[in-house]
Amino acid sequence: MAEIVNLRKLRKAKTRAADESKAAENRVKFGRTRQERDKQAAEQALDLRRLEGHRRTPDSDKA
Repeated sequence: MAEIVNLRKLRKAKTRAADESKAAENRVKFGRTRQERDKQAAEQALDLRRLEGHRRTPDSDKA
């Protein structure tokens, strides 16, 4: 005799597995640690300060 399978549960389990695999791919593709994000933000701030330091006239003198 065959085993009875609830198709709704099977369909939901399949969807959950697909969603989890997609999430794992996204974590690898887009995920960065907090340390990496903080480091990049600090580097950008430093670059901006260096760029602003090389201006001939400050922004306040534009008016």
